[in-house]
Amino acid sequence: MASLGPELDATGGFGMAPFRYLPHVLFVQKYGLDDFEPAMRAQYELTKRFSAEMSIRPFLVRRPEATYARLREWARDGNVHVRRLVSEGTRPRLPWAPRLRAFQEDPRPVIALLELLKDDTERYVQRSVANNLNDIGKDHPDIAVEVCRRWSADAPSSRAWIARHALRALVKQGHPGALALLGAGARPRLAIGGVRLSPTQVRLGGTLGFRFEIVSAAKRGHQALLVDYAVHYAKANGTTRPKVFRLGRVTLGPAEWVRLGSTVSFKDLTTRRHYPGRHRIEARINGIAYPLADFEVVACSRPIASSVRDRRSPAGTAAGSRLLRTGNAVRPQTPMWRRCSRVPGPWRVRSQKQHHSARWCGRWESNPQLPKDADFKSAASASSATPAARP
Repeated sequence: MASLGPELDATGGFGMAPFRYLPHVLFVQKYGLDDFEPAMRAQYELTKRFSAEMSIRPFLVRRPEATYARLREWARDGNVHVRRLVSEGTRPRLPWAPRLRAFQEDPRPVIALLELLKDDTERYVQRSVANNLNDIGKDHPDIAVEVCRRWSADAPSSRAWIARHALRALVKQGHPGALALLGAGARPRLAIGGVRLSPTQVRLGGTLGFRFEIVSAAKRGHQALLVDYAVHYAKANGTTRPKVFRLGRVTLGPAEWVRLGSTVSFKDLTTRRHYPGRHRIEARINGIAYPLADFEVVACSRPIASSVRDRRSPAGTAAGSRLLRTGNAVRPQTPMWRRCSRVPGPWRVRSQKQHHSARWCGRWESNPQLPKDADFKSAASASSATPAARP
């Protein structure tokens, strides 16, 4: 422990510097199980400089009573990083870590720790508490909703934020109790119209833009609407699987309407791979699905080549179009032709070379542009869509 540097004096923005203590944490995790007190002292100090959320988990499995008692003491510690460890280290489904099966089966010991932290003044700790409750909700949704309901009674704004953040997964699933707790449990009376997709056929690696309008059909009163959207992604076996994304909360009076939209990226991620095929997008309002449109995702039949647009000419003009040239092809394994990050404006370049280079590949590719507001139907002529059954 003599090699440890100063403690962290903030709760964010450290970059990669604290990872210098990762070997210390791994050492304690592997060799400290038989030396409980020295291991606890080491993790207490390490979490002030990095995080012991991974190394504490084997101790909860091997020495549950002693470790749990120590965590109850740390829940009142003056250091924010130590208090966060109490919540983050006991998450039943902490990402990239082995699950705590005992807490998955019976989350009551974890909830007892969260009770000690629910009024913590640091958002750093509050977010961890909400994430822990979100984990519990995946195995015991009714218990998570009941805890949030109890915490929401005469709650300060910080505790109300924890409840909303903790219920995010259940809201996406359309859980009736979670929706009711957030004031969105009533079945909405509305119509969906003005649906626009751009483009209607998306290439792998591209982006889909969409917009739609919600028109209130209620004759009196205001409706609180919790609006998400779901993309039914095609899988390799030809089936589809939905993934839900948040859009926001709106309140509509009689005959009022709102236009919402977003973009969907079809670039592969470490957690999701995209496949060509028929996809579907739908709005989910207060847990009820409203189909919007189907669209096709296609694979590129040949390598996308690049080109160059003269920055002095407006995109889409004749002068600008004449400057789109095709150059010498470059072999795929050439490392210089990596994809660049998005540049400002409606155009994206897929080459790192400048336009005067003798070797560049491809053409410029326009990002999908959403239709202008004038192209949308008015609320009065918005067509209604038949809602699907509650998921």
